[in-house]
Amino acid sequence: MKKKILIISGGVSKEREISLQTGNQVAKELKKNRYIVKICEPDYYLLDITKKFKPNIIFNALHGQFGEDGYIQSILENIGIPYTHSGVIASAKAMDKEISKKIFIKHKILTPKYIKYSFDDPYKELNTKITKKFGYPVVIKPINEGSSVNVYICNKSNLKNRLKKLKTYREILIEEFIPGREIQAAILGNEKLGAIELKPKRKFYDYEAKYNSKAQTEHIIPVNLTKKKFNELMNISLKVHNLLGCKGVTRSDFKYYKDNFYLLETNTQPGMTKLSLVPEICLHKGINFIKLIKLLLDDASTNK
Repeated sequence: MKKKILIISGGVSKEREISLQTGNQVAKELKKNRYIVKICEPDYYLLDITKKFKPNIIFNALHGQFGEDGYIQSILENIGIPYTHSGVIASAKAMDKEISKKIFIKHKILTPKYIKYSFDDPYKELNTKITKKFGYPVVIKPINEGSSVNVYICNKSNLKNRLKKLKTYREILIEEFIPGREIQAAILGNEKLGAIELKPKRKFYDYEAKYNSKAQTEHIIPVNLTKKKFNELMNISLKVHNLLGCKGVTRSDFKYYKDNFYLLETNTQPGMTKLSLVPEICLHKGINFIKLIKLLLDDASTNK
C-alpha cells in the first residue's frame, strides 16, 4: 500500500510563492507515482488535518521564516510524525546568519567578514566601522531571511538609502563584498551530490535571478574546477552540513575568489521548483526528481 504524504507549503514568509511552487511540484510527482497526497498550510487546521488524514510522513515544503528556522519543526516534533529535512536546532542555527557565521569561523571555514548593525545604533559611526573592518562595497542582508530576500550590494553613497529598506528588521548583517564566481553545492545525508555554477545577468544571484526565468541566469554543470578544488568544495559542504546537525538535503552557497571558497550560507530547505538548483544537481548525478523525493521521504524522522 502506498504511503500517505502530507505536504506543508505556503506559510506567511516572504518566500510563500516559492514554497507553494515547491509543494505543488512535489505533490504532482508523488501523485504520478500513486502516493496518497494532501497539501495543507501551516495554520490552525494543521493538527486537525493531521489527525484526520493520518499521514505516514510529513514533507516540509516551507521556505523562509517559520518554515526553516526551527518553528514549524518544533510543532512537527510535538505531532510526532516523521518529517523531512532538518530538525529544530539545525534549522534555527542555519537560518540565523550570525549564529551560522560564528560556527563557520570557529571551525576555520572561510566566510565574508561582517558587522552586526542595529537600527538603534548611530548611523554616523557605521561608516568608520565598515572602513576599518573591510571597506566598500558591502552586502546588507537580514539575519534570518532566505532566497536573497532584501539583500543589497551597496557602496558608500547609497548605503543609507538601502538601509531604509531593511528598517523593519531590528538588526541586520553588513558583510564585505566578495567578488568572483557563484558556486552552490548540495549534500544529501552523507552523500556529496555535486555542485553548480551560476552566472546571473543581474548584479548578483538575487531573488529575481533565482526564481524568474526571464532573468536568464546561466547554469553551468559540471563546474569548471580542478578535481582537487572540487573535492575541497564538497568537503566543506559536507563538513558544514554535519557541524550544523542537518538532515536530509542542504545547499551551501559559495563565492569562489582568488582560489578560495567563501561560504555565504547553508540552506536547510532548498527549493524544489522548476528553476531550483538541487533537483538540477541531482539530475546531473543520475537522480531524477521522484528519486530525490523518495530519498527525502526515506530520511524522514523525528527527534532530530
